[in-house]
Amino acid sequence: MLQVEGDNLYSKGIAVEERGPGMKRITRRTFVGETARAATGAAVWAAAGTAAASAGQAPKKAGPNDRVAIAVIGCGGQGKSDLGAFLRIPEVDVLAVAEVDEQRLGEAVELVAAARGRKPDGTKDFRRILDRKDVQAVVVATPDHWHALPTVLACQAGKDVYVEKPLATSIAEGRAMVRAARRYNRIVQVGTQQRSSGHFQDAVEFVRSGELGRLRFVRAWACLDWKGSIGNPADRPAPPYVDYDFWLGPAPKRPFNPMRFHHNFRWFWDYSGGLQVDWGAHMIDVVVWALGGKPLAASAVGGKSGFPDDIRETPDTQKSLIEFESCTLLWEHMIGCGVGPWQREHGVEFHGQKGILVVDRGGWEVFSETDALDQPGRVYRMTPKPRQSSSQDFHFAHIRNFVECLKSREKPEAEVETGHVSLIPSHLANIALRVGRRVRWDAEKEEIVGDPEAQRLVGRAYRAPWALPEI
Repeated sequence: MLQVEGDNLYSKGIAVEERGPGMKRITRRTFVGETARAATGAAVWAAAGTAAASAGQAPKKAGPNDRVAIAVIGCGGQGKSDLGAFLRIPEVDVLAVAEVDEQRLGEAVELVAAARGRKPDGTKDFRRILDRKDVQAVVVATPDHWHALPTVLACQAGKDVYVEKPLATSIAEGRAMVRAARRYNRIVQVGTQQRSSGHFQDAVEFVRSGELGRLRFVRAWACLDWKGSIGNPADRPAPPYVDYDFWLGPAPKRPFNPMRFHHNFRWFWDYSGGLQVDWGAHMIDVVVWALGGKPLAASAVGGKSGFPDDIRETPDTQKSLIEFESCTLLWEHMIGCGVGPWQREHGVEFHGQKGILVVDRGGWEVFSETDALDQPGRVYRMTPKPRQSSSQDFHFAHIRNFVECLKSREKPEAEVETGHVSLIPSHLANIALRVGRRVRWDAEKEEIVGDPEAQRLVGRAYRAPWALPEI
């Protein structure tokens, strides 16, 4: 176990390079030339944060009791996007950032400095952040295999958490995160930002209204032509500015390969679950939100049909059937293709007896079903609704919701139990794919029924000395 309540977090787990007492800022020798770009990005975010002033109304100055002190763990693409959104909120103070890649760490430090006028502390070891009494909440935007442990330890340290999607790399990790939030009474928001989108909320409400009639079939998909082959490069030494062993953390020990690292980690079972969880965490979340039910069984087929010669492990093409009590969900994904159902690269289709609702990040619309049975001609069963478009920045709205909940102590839009339950269908689909057969799910016990091999994939082993605390 890494931590016992009351212990100093930094003193537990693996040994790390010491930088002296407390947290010290990282040196800048490895990211010369990067700071100008980071400062430019920060200026953009800072300007966006004062948008109210350009509309003729200065933003309200936050009082001392309104301020929120946060730290960011993981400063890659999504981490910097989250950081930029937090910096748009005037009452948010970013006190520290943690990242095992010194170049990314330096960029994040300069981003905060440009927006706030002072540098946050920087460290490669997130546990130094958790030991700080002045940090109220942390943002966990690491690779997926590093979501569970920092979240659980942060809850134990009395800190609230904004954790990126997908919530965890296994069902058991997700349940541990829920237990930690409950045990320590913490606010935990999952980064499934559609939950804070007005048009997704409206679409879900329409589905729940019953106007579509009895649901017959649901489909969700992601067809991404802006992703392609990752090639097949040879293993090589890790860059000197990266603590690769720390990056691996609880994952198995592997030689460094540039295509198993940073953004591409999601295509390897050690660190994630491919597009099934990467975009399933978004689109299938909308399905679970609207249906309100839990899965009963899952099956899946797929493979590397698009790029058979690259080193990716997870399927670039996959179809999954997830059975719910009310209807069946078909998930489809393809990497390297951009035309999905309804001519959309991503989306969700709710097919009812009377009509079909289609929603994506740009809006939603309703098509009428038809009836030709015992009719003189084909008739429409309901009045269609034209596309309701949206340009809302719901990523920012989602982060704003988290900050408001830090103050009110109310549940956020994508509370951790929500994120956990909505990710289970994707995990089950991947388990079915890996064992090559349909798996049945006991939602109350959170166990796979009658299949010990599949049940072992409900959890995942951690590489010593890392361990997920039992809650």
